[in-house]
Amino acid sequence: MLAAQLRPLGLTPSQAEVIRVVADRGELTIGELGELLVCESGTNPSRLVDRLVEAGMLQRREGVDKRRVILSLTSAGRGAEQAVRRIEERMYASIDAAGEGLDADAVVAYLTRLSAGSPSGLAVARREA
Repeated sequence: MLAAQLRPLGLTPSQAEVIRVVADRGELTIGELGELLVCESGTNPSRLVDRLVEAGMLQRREGVDKRRVILSLTSAGRGAEQAVRRIEERMYASIDAAGEGLDADAVVAYLTRLSAGSPSGLAVARREA
């Protein structure tokens, strides 16, 4: 569902996640970004970053020690982030409607326990911290 709604923006769900994480956290290094991604947890997100830089949505600049690259959103990236946020809000509303009557806290607790210790579970925990 998410992929279909992102397609008109020219984004994949993984690219949208990168945009949202950078928007939520501000400037990040590629390593910091990699620790927060669920889509490719435990991997180097350089390929995703390269595509978003080429698309004009992310920019790279040298960090203080010149060995680190700092990522931030461009104005096009900020526009894409707002569009992604609206898509996510609609998707969450749809999920809420489908789960009406379920104990949402119990479902979240179950999914948290299910993913605990996995690379994706650790990435989610880092993002919540």
